Amino acid sequence: MRHNLAKEKLAAGRPISVVAPGYTSAGLVELLGRMGFDAIFIDCEHGPAGWDEVENMVRAAELTDVTPIVRVQSNDPPTVTRALDRGAGGVQVPHVNTRAQAEAAVRAAKFAPLGHRGYAAGRSAFGVQGNFTSHANDETMVIVMLEEVEALKNLDDILQVEQVDAFFIAPGDLAQSMGYPGQMDHPDVQAAIQDAVRRVRAAGRAPGVLTTNGASACRYLALGALFIYVALASLLQPGTRDFLAEFK
Repeated sequence: MRHNLAKEKLAAGRPISVVAPGYTSAGLVELLGRMGFDAIFIDCEHGPAGWDEVENMVRAAELTDVTPIVRVQSNDPPTVTRALDRGAGGVQVPHVNTRAQAEAAVRAAKFAPLGHRGYAAGRSAFGVQGNFTSHANDETMVIVMLEEVEALKNLDDILQVEQVDAFFIAPGDLAQSMGYPGQMDHPDVQAAIQDAVRRVRAAGRAPGVLTTNGASACRYLALGALFIYVALASLLQPGTRDFLAEFK
């Protein structure tokens, strides 16, 4: 397991760029890593990747010193362990609504004395000199996803949980939870996200957000967001539209 540069930047209060390829491709991960992103988002909740593919995408990320973050299907210890044993530099855990659920995510991702991650290590232990468990605890990122109204109501308690590196406010499920399915840009939803970002930052923790372009990234950075996520498709769309417009 390599030194986690994205985790180091977050700990220093510096923002990180996180890109989601959206496709199961080690080659695409390597390309994006060489473009300069801080982290690659590998989606096992909504995405198609199986565990062999996750491992190959992690390898590709390691080639370029970009941090591979795996979003697991659920807040389930064996699933979290399996992602980390493949060599993931971090896990992103969906639907964390309470302090107890955030604590459970940390316990699953960290070895004793911080948690109870099952010891098998896998390829994540390759190249580690000295105590692997201590090294893994230092380098592994834990990101919790706040996706429902309940999570925002419990935010102050959730923010008390140590060893969480970022608190990601997810607009899609949050909008649905607020009664605005499919309306991530609804003023009420955006107000709730912005309020959550401010509260996370005021607590000295790292807020995470979804962005779609440079303008939205700048807006959230100005609010204090540090974990800046973007889907590759969002970045490709403007350039593709402009290129194809030349044929009309």
